[in-house]
Amino acid sequence: MIRTGTAPEPGHSYQKDAHALTGFLARTDDELAALPAAPDRDEAQRALAAAVHTTARRARRRFLQAHAEAVHAELTDDGRAHHRLSDLATNAAELLPGLVPAKERLEAERRLPQRDKEGWETDQALLFWALLGAPRPGRHLLEAMRRPTDAALAALPGFRATGEVDLGVVRVRRDGHVGEVTVDNADCLNAEDDALVAALEVAVDLVLLDDGIRVGTMRGAPMTHPRYAGRRVFSAGINLTALYQGTIGLIDFFLDRELGYISKILRGLSVPDTGGWLPEPMEKPWIGIVDGFAIGGGAQILLCFDRVVATEDAYFTLPALREGIIPGAANLRLPRVAGNRLSRQMVFADRRIDAASPDGRLLCDGVFAEADLAAAIDAAAAELANPAVVNNRRIQHQFEEPEDVFRCYMAAYAVEQARRLYSADLAQALERTWMSRKRG
Repeated sequence: MIRTGTAPEPGHSYQKDAHALTGFLARTDDELAALPAAPDRDEAQRALAAAVHTTARRARRRFLQAHAEAVHAELTDDGRAHHRLSDLATNAAELLPGLVPAKERLEAERRLPQRDKEGWETDQALLFWALLGAPRPGRHLLEAMRRPTDAALAALPGFRATGEVDLGVVRVRRDGHVGEVTVDNADCLNAEDDALVAALEVAVDLVLLDDGIRVGTMRGAPMTHPRYAGRRVFSAGINLTALYQGTIGLIDFFLDRELGYISKILRGLSVPDTGGWLPEPMEKPWIGIVDGFAIGGGAQILLCFDRVVATEDAYFTLPALREGIIPGAANLRLPRVAGNRLSRQMVFADRRIDAASPDGRLLCDGVFAEADLAAAIDAAAAELANPAVVNNRRIQHQFEEPEDVFRCYMAAYAVEQARRLYSADLAQALERTWMSRKRG
């Protein structure tokens, strides 16, 4: 039985409601702290913990529905500061204790396997659900996430001077007017984790910031994995081992990925309003080069490229349902590209689409023999280097996928992905996958 009392109902001033909420959340936290750690609870204790979380999250949700604008104004100096998601969450934990978990709590939970976590990231999801769902805070947050990263700005002078930068799992190279991003997470077939997402965002920033580059490309490096040694592959999707081990973050992976490097590929870098008659995003056309396969997240990225070329043996899949998660923004973008029926077959039934098949032509622009691929890439880059391409792609994206549509999608995505991450069936699916790989 919950002993924390009745949850406060917002309806007063922001300050009064905030004071009532933080006091209530402190009591719910005490009640959770009195229980054993999540993996050690018996059935009754699990039920009590779930009830406490539900009551606390209902209180958070009602407060944020009433005061999202005020919370955002405090966190951003009334919109003058442009913080990334992780900084906003850290600052929110300090501003309103209990609204989201403190950094130390998240760091401790990150050391646990996914199945043993309390699920504190769900409270972060509620915060971003509210901020992204409110037009003014949400638009400001999208703009902040499309600013260049500090890491990219630090690397930019060296990249401009040499035309190359090695980010470990990603390399960037300028070749004439083309900026080549090569993904080299070779030991896991370019599967994405938090570190790869961060490196890809720096790489995309550098391509967009370099004045000598007019077109960006993304391709996988040759692999060292025994099954594909010496062969290029594009992406194996999310790193399920890292997800099982609990090192895939809601912010650092799922939200940063969509609002960071993928949004920058689609819409370019946001720029400060410094007095021009209309600020113009810093954007460039992109080519995706698919060797072998684009699985999961790899297939999701393809939906944002202006041109996709593939090898004759390439294929695409979206196994998110089998994995137990939501496939990023594919639910928003895939129906527009491939139609409702095919998109449901890919998302709900993990249908494989071969690049060389008729349906594959909905997901890529051309299929080539290995010997002809370099010439195809060069030809695509030459076409897309036309300066008018940028203006055309910008207006296409504004009306194919209005930013407010994307903003509302991401608000829903934040909470729905959090629900999936801490669901019992996802933990069971990860356990089956992990045990299968150990046996293999």
